[in-house]
Amino acid sequence: MTKAMQDVMGVSAGFDIADPTKVERMEGKVSEIEWQLRVELAALYRLCALYGWTDLVFTHISARLPDETNKDGKMEERFLINPYGVLFDEMTASSLVKIDLEGNIIGDSPYFINPAGFTIHSAVHAARSDASCVMHVHTPYGVAVSVQKKGLRKYTQFSMIVHDDLAYHDYEGIALDLDERERIVADMGAKNFLMLRNHGTMVVGGNCALAFLRMYFLEQACKTQILAQAAGNKNLHECDDELSARVHAQGSGAFMKGMGDNLVWPALMRRLTKNYAGWEY
Repeated sequence: MTKAMQDVMGVSAGFDIADPTKVERMEGKVSEIEWQLRVELAALYRLCALYGWTDLVFTHISARLPDETNKDGKMEERFLINPYGVLFDEMTASSLVKIDLEGNIIGDSPYFINPAGFTIHSAVHAARSDASCVMHVHTPYGVAVSVQKKGLRKYTQFSMIVHDDLAYHDYEGIALDLDERERIVADMGAKNFLMLRNHGTMVVGGNCALAFLRMYFLEQACKTQILAQAAGNKNLHECDDELSARVHAQGSGAFMKGMGDNLVWPALMRRLTKNYAGWEY
């Protein structure tokens, strides 16, 4: 097996993946801000499992921590991301891994991360101060739309709400080349939704709640497009640009702080408690 393939697969000889429910609980051992973000991010992973947006252990959600002082006394950006080998429906606050912008693990952890996975995330975090949470998935519907030459069509209210805030990035292979980060950032610009062609989808948000809501709308847009296309494209009505822009303006307020995070997130936490309790460990 080549070194590149080892990086892709996260191979580590003799490495046993720790049970996330048995790792040391980190509450009280990290700042209150970090612990709260850990809880929210773990909840977001569980929500992905609940909604079926998982690809075993092969996708990622990352969240930016407040800047911290590194060993040289300089302020440095830090992030939380999933440990490689832990399923989304078993993710816990304490099992999340703290890393720097280059993907180096900060502090003690029984886990390692997938370097290829953070390539995309690090690019967006570094370029976008508003990208507190970066969410990337490989759902069947999202991937199915990503391979279509015309991408997301203006067929539904879901798609029109996100259409004008959606960018595209052409596929370059599994994300091992750090040079690709510049092209991802250039293609995404200031938009909050990204279609990774032949690959999957990505959204950013000012917090975990808003990132989830954006992904929900994008996933619904992709799903309804694929289902509608079963009737054949000639039988579908696509709305014009003027109407699409109007719907985008009407619906984009849902992604503002104080809306989706206060209105939808508490209800999602209640649903999560009924289905996947334990993420707060």
